[in-house]
Amino acid sequence: MDVESKDRIAQPVTKWSNVWEKHPTRLWMFSVLGLAAICWVAFLWHLGSTGLVDETEPLFAEAARQMTVTGDWITPYFNGETRFDKPPLVYWLMAIGYHLIGVNEWAVRLPSAMSAIALTILGFYTLRYFGISRPRTLVDHQQMDVEDTPKSPNLERQRWLSAGIGATLIALNPITLVWARTGVSDMLLSGCMGTALLCFFIGYVQGETGKQEAGAQDSRYCGQIMGDPKPILGFASGWYLAFYILIALAILAKGPVGFVLPGLIIGAFLLYLGKFWQVVREMRLVWGLGLIGVLAIPWYVLVTLANGEDYIEKFFGYHNIERFVGVVNHHWAPWYFYFLVVLVGFAPWSCYLPLAIARLRFWQVKKWRESPRVSQLGLFALCWFAGVFGFFTIAVTKLPSYVLPLMPAAAILVALLASDLLTYPPQRLLGLRLSAGFNLILLGVIAGAIWYSPNFIGYDPAALNLSETLQASGLPLRGGILWGMAAVAAVIALCRRRGWRWLGTINLVAFVAFIILVVSPAAFLLDQERQLPLRELSAIAAEVNQLSEAFLMMGFEKPSVVFYAKRSVNYFDEEHKFIAYIEDIAKIEPNPPSTLVLIESKRFNRLKEEWLKPSEYTVIDNKGAYYLIRVTKQVLARKL
Repeated sequence: MDVESKDRIAQPVTKWSNVWEKHPTRLWMFSVLGLAAICWVAFLWHLGSTGLVDETEPLFAEAARQMTVTGDWITPYFNGETRFDKPPLVYWLMAIGYHLIGVNEWAVRLPSAMSAIALTILGFYTLRYFGISRPRTLVDHQQMDVEDTPKSPNLERQRWLSAGIGATLIALNPITLVWARTGVSDMLLSGCMGTALLCFFIGYVQGETGKQEAGAQDSRYCGQIMGDPKPILGFASGWYLAFYILIALAILAKGPVGFVLPGLIIGAFLLYLGKFWQVVREMRLVWGLGLIGVLAIPWYVLVTLANGEDYIEKFFGYHNIERFVGVVNHHWAPWYFYFLVVLVGFAPWSCYLPLAIARLRFWQVKKWRESPRVSQLGLFALCWFAGVFGFFTIAVTKLPSYVLPLMPAAAILVALLASDLLTYPPQRLLGLRLSAGFNLILLGVIAGAIWYSPNFIGYDPAALNLSETLQASGLPLRGGILWGMAAVAAVIALCRRRGWRWLGTINLVAFVAFIILVVSPAAFLLDQERQLPLRELSAIAAEVNQLSEAFLMMGFEKPSVVFYAKRSVNYFDEEHKFIAYIEDIAKIEPNPPSTLVLIESKRFNRLKEEWLKPSEYTVIDNKGAYYLIRVTKQVLARKL
């Protein structure tokens, strides 16, 4: 190795040794402040400042509200009908939020946000202690001029870098940001499953503490920094106990997938390392399964007793088995669908995923098996990523949110790569140059797509002039300029020697600026155009209701109306069904003599031409693309 290469490698040790070794308290304080800032911007800033977004979010919010109204915490209901799509954990958490802070958007979205925060914090903690990209037996020692003991400045620096970068990437990626701010069960599943897997890995590493075998020095280091594992309730490590509890919560969050996916990931990881039965005995699997059953099964028994075969067929048959083997709700996509989802959903960091995976050299099975557990986080993250990706690629029904649980693993993989490159400057730059080049291209594509985005918006009956409004706001131009500047900065950086070190900073600054300057204002704009009219008319309908008038929705179906009106709503898409229904209720129940109708403008105009005269209805209010009217039932019945 030449002198220049040795100098480059020795430089981080000399420059950073005082920081990483002598000021751990300051680093922890800085890390806590940094984590708080990241989590605030990513998950809590303006969390409840916009209304619920149709179609899915209000379904969860109203089912939770119904629990507080009816006192039935076993069977979820929406609009007077059972809702067996998901298990109850998300409803329970929302209902608790209603009791604590009121029935509002904050309470609806807080379970998702808190799940993302917990995942970010535990991801930081795990990477801080185990953030080594490859086991030391796989590192090219010809590139080192110092012996990397477990507490050497090199590895301490790498762990701190891994933790900071990893936590940032876990939080700041597009798909996580979207679902952490949406009141549905997807982020809750990802949070429960992700923290469970991290707890398993920490317990797995602690299981090696004090063992005299290859890598015992690393094991002693783990014992020094985290303490020896303390048995709790018969489990060798409290982290294993936490793992089983979190798996039970994942099952209550989304169903069997909360158990099946972690089982596949951990099973593949242990089989690869040849430690399956050793670790199974170590983690007391039988007792753990019993604990999961005690925590998760009772609700399934109670809801089945209350609803019988109807629940079994809808939840297990339709929403689980059929989603895996068939297409549900027209959610079909080609086999390569999740390659695109990960590329966009983890952008711009996805550019470095192939290099991060290849750098692990996962094909060197023998060396991985000989490595200490403390250095196997990269391999575990790869099994995590591949397990989720492969499982949902095989599944026939495909949705972007299905691969949300693999995003923490992707963040860990890229963080390990980045910390490795910043600690040990690479001698071969081909893979890094290809990734950097793709990063540059992606920045340019993002800039163009954001600038051109108003042209991608098709006809939206809920916001007829949305494309023009968005264009007039200047947000697409602002976003295009921002990402274009990032692309220019990346070009300048790559033209300089070792300029690749600045790409991560450029990506991060552009991403955060985009969230603050473009995404947040765009969310308020979209809410004002699409959801605000419905919220206002729903509130008015609740206020002007006379003698329990029926409330009908004509021409569209928006679940948010049920939540904000706090009452049942009947939906109709065709005029003749709408009129026939009014005729029926007029005959059966003539009082009250009128009904409230929320109707689209186009449908209202057509209804006036075909059925109504000005004297036969009253316009209560109109907002955006909707009218709220009161219609006399007897008049409409006679028109048939």
